[in-house]
Amino acid sequence: MSTKPPSLTERRKAATQLDIARAAAELFTERGPDDTTAEEIALRAGVALRTFYRYFRSKQDAVAPLLAGGADRWRERLAAGPGAALPDALERSIAASLTPADAEAAEGLRWTRGLLRAAERDPALRAVWYRVNQESEDRLRVVVAELAGPDADPLEVRLAAAAATDAIRIALETWAETDAPAEGAGGPAALAVRCLRELMGGMRLLGPDVREPGTAP
Repeated sequence: MSTKPPSLTERRKAATQLDIARAAAELFTERGPDDTTAEEIALRAGVALRTFYRYFRSKQDAVAPLLAGGADRWRERLAAGPGAALPDALERSIAASLTPADAEAAEGLRWTRGLLRAAERDPALRAVWYRVNQESEDRLRVVVAELAGPDADPLEVRLAAAAATDAIRIALETWAETDAPAEGAGGPAALAVRCLRELMGGMRLLGPDVREPGTAP
């Protein structure tokens, strides 16, 4: 799948949005969304308030780029990965994406955990989280369709994209409720793989040996 590289203007815009998102995440983690204003986020990010509102509609909306960043990198990894059966490709890419390979990845998981904990008490922040996941699922369907091939059942493709997205979402939410480390049996990677296997257990995309109910072996 080929995509046009972002322009310099687009990269600068994305960098500014991410700076604002990190500032919002810091303040939400420190104080909670209720005790944080858009003005304070803009000040922490080093931008004018008008710049904040150029990119975001609300203070909760400001963390969307931070929450979406991991999903964007995961889809890129999945699309660029070596050829493999779709379930294996999904599982391997999910496990790799949710296992912190460096300090930046570990920081991203810490931010996600803090934001999900804050979202428990803030419906608007939860709405941003759900929207980010829905948008990720919509984009993932395109990747899954290409990996599955032209003969794949569109319903199965849609189910696979939904299963993978929900596996990651549920794993991160479950992990955020605990103090488990980012790696190991209680970490998001292990939880997401477990969720994915449960959710995809009945799909024909698992391989040619999976038959319709009632068919002879």
